Amino acid sequence: MNNEKKTIGFESAEILLPDFNKINGTQWAVVACDQYTSEPDYWKNAEEIVGDSPSTLSMILPEVYLSETAKRVPIINESMKEILKAHLVSHPDSMILLARTQSDGKIRKGLIGAVDLECYDYRKGSDSLIRATEGTVLERIPPRVAIRRDAPLELPHVMLLIDDDRRSVIEPLLTECDGKAPLYDFDLMLGGGHVRAYALNATQQAYAKEKLAELIAPDAIKARYGNADLAPLLFAVGDGNHSLASAKAAYEEVKAAIGEEAAKNHPARYALAEVVNLHDDALGFEPIYRVVFHCDPKDLLSSLKDYLSTLSGDAAAQTLRCITLAEEFDLTAPHPVQQLTVGTLQSFLDLYAKEHPEMEVDYIHGEDSLRSLVKDDTTVGFLFEGMRKDELFRTVIYDGALPRKTFSMGHAPDKRYYLECRKIK
Repeated sequence: MNNEKKTIGFESAEILLPDFNKINGTQWAVVACDQYTSEPDYWKNAEEIVGDSPSTLSMILPEVYLSETAKRVPIINESMKEILKAHLVSHPDSMILLARTQSDGKIRKGLIGAVDLECYDYRKGSDSLIRATEGTVLERIPPRVAIRRDAPLELPHVMLLIDDDRRSVIEPLLTECDGKAPLYDFDLMLGGGHVRAYALNATQQAYAKEKLAELIAPDAIKARYGNADLAPLLFAVGDGNHSLASAKAAYEEVKAAIGEEAAKNHPARYALAEVVNLHDDALGFEPIYRVVFHCDPKDLLSSLKDYLSTLSGDAAAQTLRCITLAEEFDLTAPHPVQQLTVGTLQSFLDLYAKEHPEMEVDYIHGEDSLRSLVKDDTTVGFLFEGMRKDELFRTVIYDGALPRKTFSMGHAPDKRYYLECRKIK
């Protein structure tokens, strides 16, 4: 292993793609498995579009079918073997530059390569180079590990964020590649927009790695976060944290079986991912609000007021908009401990729920949706200012992984589509 790989945890990989002169790209690429989890009709529509054509759809387990994991996993693994043998072409030592036209017409730019799972730790409080942005639900990992354990291939929907406010890594490469022959170029099914991608040459790959390394130089860390001695955070997981956590768990199984020395060069040590600049204009963050059901609003809000008054942190003051059937008003935390309002609220709700197991908390996108749910005297809704994009890295560095359901990164049709493959055996 070279020092550069150890330093930035990002490398080229043997990427496998179909020959898109022979295989229809629109039928091949399918949206991330954790989307449309309550909409089986979406996945049935995808099946109708694909028909008998080779597709990533046959190599994934949409979460809408998680209850069928045991039955579907062997079929998925056999499909991987068949597609690997009949349809995939090797692109060794590759990094791919992606231009993704979203459903809103904006173009999101990405860099696809392999991340070193030795540099990733999803536990709260981690100081690893690659970190989770939100709490990891451990119960969600085993079904994914079950697929990966016997799978010959991985298909990534992981999106990693970099804090590159100078736009020094990805954007110059896209300017340089614009006008060149693309590696692939096609529309995505069911409103997913369009993808166009370019293969980077050795010089361009070296440039990308050099610029990534510059983001975690001590002077750069001090300029962005105020302290050069902070443990560097290069990649924050934006989407697909549970998939990356599953890749990590599967790799740890391999390492335990063959030993640490042999595992150093095992393909399971790495995971394919797309790197996106947090400051990309096409990347939007939206808050996820809270609504509490089956509670006594007066008691809950009185307890919340008392809790907020006891906090003695040094974060900026925070305000919560509290909505009941009878009234709405603001509560303020003058001296919160956590950097984000949602973190302060979630900490209180977790404590309150221990004493009130009958209450239920739901996570709601959109103010109108939240207000529509507050329709009886046992429900309370909470609105708050969402996290700004430029707060993400600082908050993860100082507070650790954020509370679950802190923010949503874009809409479902704009999530990453499965497209590239890589051998993990």
